[in-house]
Amino acid sequence: MAKHERKISLTPNQWWDLLSLAQKFSANSLFQFGYHLAFIRSTDNGKLAVLIRENNHIAAITEDGELDTNPNIVLRRDLNEESNQRKAS
Repeated sequence: MAKHERKISLTPNQWWDLLSLAQKFSANSLFQFGYHLAFIRSTDNGKLAVLIRENNHIAAITEDGELDTNPNIVLRRDLNEESNQRKAS
């Protein structure tokens, strides 16, 4: 498995600005189910938007807008905890 390192820390709005139009449409459909944009991962196939909701349920969206609600992504830590810490600051 390839090692992925977080290189930059952005606000949710800054991550949003980096999404393709197709990713934005797909992401909007997930927001109604409690997902939020966590980060974008660069892959050999382009940018992969990673969204998360409570209990670390993950969804991924390819640059073409293809949605995967069961992606093979391993999180290094609890992103819900990180998100709550940002909201409290």
